[in-house]
Amino acid sequence: MFYGFSFCDNEAHRREGYTDAEGVLNQLENVDAPLQAARSIADIIRLEVHGPEAELAKPREPLSALNPKYYVLKFGFRN
Repeated sequence: MFYGFSFCDNEAHRREGYTDAEGVLNQLENVDAPLQAARSIADIIRLEVHGPEAELAKPREPLSALNPKYYVLKFGFRN
């Protein structure tokens, strides 16, 4: 649905939005090579995944190497 970059000093922040976990998993496949290249020159200091509880279960294994923190969406926007 969206993505964008913001910067503060030597840190970069990327925010992405998807309609469901399948979108996250598809993007993970699409950016595998660039992500690996970026990880060779920079550290991921935090990865957060936000969404409904049922959707959060789907990317847990594929994202496990990145050690994300999961936030369950209780209130707000949903599809």
